[in-house]
Amino acid sequence: MFGLFKKKSQKEKLQEQYEKLLKESYELSTQNRSKSDDKAAEADKILKQIEAMDN
Repeated sequence: MFGLFKKKSQKEKLQEQYEKLLKESYELSTQNRSKSDDKAAEADKILKQIEAMDN
């Protein structure tokens, strides 16, 4: 209840974006492999940003 208006940290925003891109990549994998690879590459860049924040 009290976390309802809590702002998300930069890391949480990146994690949500990463998960969204992975989902899109998976859905595109059966239709258009090159677009799926592009989404996976974008997700990988975001994952590297998340890992950099952890260090």
